[in-house]
Amino acid sequence: MVAGAGCNKACSLKFSIAVFLYFSLVCTMVSYWVKTPRWFRQLFPKGMVWAMPVETVPAVYLTFDDGPHPTATPFVLDQLEKYNAKATFFCIGKNVSENPLIYDRLVGQGHTAANHSYDHKNGWHTATRPYLHNILKAAQLIKSHSFRPPYGRIKISQVNKLLQAKTAWKIYMWDVLSADFDMNITPEKCLENVSERKTCSLYHMPATNIHL
Repeated sequence: MVAGAGCNKACSLKFSIAVFLYFSLVCTMVSYWVKTPRWFRQLFPKGMVWAMPVETVPAVYLTFDDGPHPTATPFVLDQLEKYNAKATFFCIGKNVSENPLIYDRLVGQGHTAANHSYDHKNGWHTATRPYLHNILKAAQLIKSHSFRPPYGRIKISQVNKLLQAKTAWKIYMWDVLSADFDMNITPEKCLENVSERKTCSLYHMPATNIHL
């Protein structure tokens, strides 16, 4: 019990340092990282996925968050179908409930659907129990044990609960952010952000600034 308590304190301190460094560096320099620094990833528990395995040929693993969206998701699905490409969609449970036909279409086209909480909860601003409840509520609609925390913000206590669940969750972060939400950069810059990288790339629904 004493050792466990010591571990929890150490983990909490580690997380606090991570948050402090994040805000100290990011908020004073840029509002987001296109490439997630290695040192930042190492502050979090093992078991979280930040990058995909290196392939023998250059590869980009496309992931789209926050859908299904009534206009953006059908457009993305059309483009993926045109190039015979597959992607993973981290879906919001509420959006699945409101757009069931679009959700059925993305699953039917062979894409992977995964959990992004029920209504885009920020883990830093939500206690662990209601945060987990929110994920499980989404899981009633999204049959997957793959999860991406909205905003990438999740507490270590929440991570541990998910990793230690009876059926363990796979927590996917990202190593490259397309920045498709940033109206101050061009579509060409979005493409440059993800080009020539073996990566897990993140886009948002609706992708306000990118044309695939």
